Amino acid sequence: MASFLPNTPHLKLTSTSAAPPRLWGWTSLFTAHKQAKKKQSFQFKAVYTPGLSLSSPTSKKPTQRREKNENETDDISILNERIRRDFGKREATRPVMDSAEADKYIQLVKEQQQKGLQKLKGKKSGGGGAGAGAGDSGYDGAGGFSYKVDPYSLRSGDYVVHKKVGIGKFVGIKFDVQKDSTVPIEYVFIEYADGMAKLPVKRASRMLYRYNLPNETKRPRTLSKLSDTTVWERRKTKGKVAIQKMVVDLMELYLHRLKQKRPPYPKNPAIAEFAAQFPYEPTPDQKKAFIDVERDLTERETPMDRLICGDVGFGKTEVALRAIFCVVSAGKQAMVLAPTIVLAKQHFDVVSERFSKYPDIKVGLLSRFQSKAEKEEHLDMIKHGHLNIIVGTHSLLGSRVVYNNLGLLVVDEEQRFGVKQKEKIASFKISVDVLTLSATPIPRTLYLALTGFRDASLISTPPPERLPIKTHLSAFSKEKVISAIKYELDRGGQVFYVLPRIKGLEEPMDFLQQAFPGVDIAIAHGQQYSRQLEETMEKFAQGAIKILICTNIVESGLDIQNANTIIVQDVQQFGLAQLYQLRGRVGRADKEAHAYLFYPDKSLLSDQALERLAALEECRELGQGFQLAEKDMGIRGFGTIFGEQQTGDVGNVGVDLFFEMLFESLSKVDEHCVISVPYKSVQIDININPRLPSEYINHLENPMEMVNEAEKAAEQDIWCLMQFTESLRRQYGKEPYSMEILLKKLYVRRMAADIGIAKIYASGKMVGMKTNMNKKVFKMMIDSMTSEVHRNSLTFEGDQIKAELLLELPREQLLNWIFQCLAELYASLPALIKY
Repeated sequence: MASFLPNTPHLKLTSTSAAPPRLWGWTSLFTAHKQAKKKQSFQFKAVYTPGLSLSSPTSKKPTQRREKNENETDDISILNERIRRDFGKREATRPVMDSAEADKYIQLVKEQQQKGLQKLKGKKSGGGGAGAGAGDSGYDGAGGFSYKVDPYSLRSGDYVVHKKVGIGKFVGIKFDVQKDSTVPIEYVFIEYADGMAKLPVKRASRMLYRYNLPNETKRPRTLSKLSDTTVWERRKTKGKVAIQKMVVDLMELYLHRLKQKRPPYPKNPAIAEFAAQFPYEPTPDQKKAFIDVERDLTERETPMDRLICGDVGFGKTEVALRAIFCVVSAGKQAMVLAPTIVLAKQHFDVVSERFSKYPDIKVGLLSRFQSKAEKEEHLDMIKHGHLNIIVGTHSLLGSRVVYNNLGLLVVDEEQRFGVKQKEKIASFKISVDVLTLSATPIPRTLYLALTGFRDASLISTPPPERLPIKTHLSAFSKEKVISAIKYELDRGGQVFYVLPRIKGLEEPMDFLQQAFPGVDIAIAHGQQYSRQLEETMEKFAQGAIKILICTNIVESGLDIQNANTIIVQDVQQFGLAQLYQLRGRVGRADKEAHAYLFYPDKSLLSDQALERLAALEECRELGQGFQLAEKDMGIRGFGTIFGEQQTGDVGNVGVDLFFEMLFESLSKVDEHCVISVPYKSVQIDININPRLPSEYINHLENPMEMVNEAEKAAEQDIWCLMQFTESLRRQYGKEPYSMEILLKKLYVRRMAADIGIAKIYASGKMVGMKTNMNKKVFKMMIDSMTSEVHRNSLTFEGDQIKAELLLELPREQLLNWIFQCLAELYASLPALIKY
């Protein structure tokens, strides 16, 4: 380790180089400093503890220096911020996988990917999958899934991506004659920022992708240049690195999950009696879902993570009820999580009624409708195990809710929850059995189901008595609205009238009261007082209120048999999944149901909105929520596959190329493994002996112990070293330059160990790093670098990473250069599998 001494005579630490590997030792034990502090003793047995206070009541703190430097940003601060951002959530909770585990899991990933590809292949020959809707994607027959576009399906003005050139605008297809030929052939003409390109149709079908984005607009930020493809290459590389990070994060999450064990639940004969209470004959799909879930719970030792994808009213809830019975009868608790109060109340009523014959099983509802005393009572009952089944909204995920023995989490309509709540749900999935119910899964959920990372049961057969919902899509007019409502009221039914915003609810109320005097009409939205909302929904459910004007608070799960007409105004402002769910609020009885979707004026709609509505009309048949979700993925893109923050990376290359790159990354995941080396074995052959100023030494209560702690922290891991450095700076302010050099040497050694570099040395203008990494790992690291200077200076030869500098640097500047270079390489770690 680097020398660490004050800038006074005879206060110098030297490196001990007697035996390799070189370790930095401590000599010349503060002779002059001892004279200044005669009774000071130094302890060498200090063990680093994260968050340890480095001061004592008697220590003098350089407050002036701290104030002066508090807002300064230095290399170490920048690195610490990156470590906290990139490694905080994952590395702090998940152990590094050993090589045997990783190899086994990589094999599993490949098998599951093949399963997913076979599913996609079986959906449609030459089309389908998540990109369906465009009608262009298909199985490429070579172990991958292709999203290349058929040039004949393009319209003039569509944006396309050429794999090698970048983003352009499709102009058209026309015949032209090649050089040295008289036979005309068809060419695709594409406009770029600096000119027009043409390529034969056959070649275009191998190189072109449709450019979609995961938001409303299809317009790219800028078109690529034919004359300069470097910008496009950088964008593509950035997308590739982002994808690789996704894949590794996914692998680590699921490996961690597979490592969790819980005893299989006993096969309870009483389940047959419980199932017999179901008043309907199960459909074939339902029966298969019952068997799938039962096997997950009673035959596996790893926690269940199953998606039940079934259209509204197709019997998903019954699957969940049987899973709850299995878990609760074994003495565990079950949680039912719903996105809205209204839906939670409905689930509570259904669960309570179904378990009413079992007096030992207690069911509770936790919601904002309750008084403070009721809430406290329920929280206490949950904590002590007196409630077996707990139903509620996201409040069930709060820190105040402590479960006694939670075994099962049932999530209804996961796409309705926010990012923070989804993260909390994901944390439950590591150790608890999870059953997710959805008619229109979010893209991430669907993607995982298709690629085999997550088990899915599809219920696509409708109950025998169900009739399809008639969907009417047209421009808004009050006459059409009144006519539709009159038809429903005349046959004794009820009507949902849905708008996108609370602000607009009063307007239809006015004209409907005039059109239907004497008919009970009410307004419902999420910002009403709890009791008011509850009473309104209760009256509507009982049939007292005939027309309910509301926001999409009614989107999920509400089961009101007599409501068979729904009117959705300003339909362009809803997502496809939302529209599908809203339409599913009706048609739950044996009457023919109607969904009227009104838009203000077609000229005001974006292409995205028009495409979305066309997809909804296509999916009028029953049981098409799953296919609709695939269309939704093709239209909306993959911004939510691995979290909302990935939208920008998708935007770099467009959805279709992004997803193909994702499949490619999955199939080659074993090529990006980094094998760390022991921290103490790393040799840094750069002779630097920084000397600390006396003033700084005097401010430290026990300098040698602190140095010991720094070394211990670095030896443990990068996270502990970061915490140590931040704690040191909180207590004593920004360290002097010589102390910064010492810390940088610790960071360099720690980073080198983590990315598989065993030795760092310098010879003249050349810096060498001996490493165990392969060339593809090095390429991924280089691609991840933001610094052109460092990226362009590095080469890979055999087992060495080499950098040729412009001039020979002084030792301290050289260490700074190496620190910055390693920090750039280290930034790629989240995209690499760590052994």
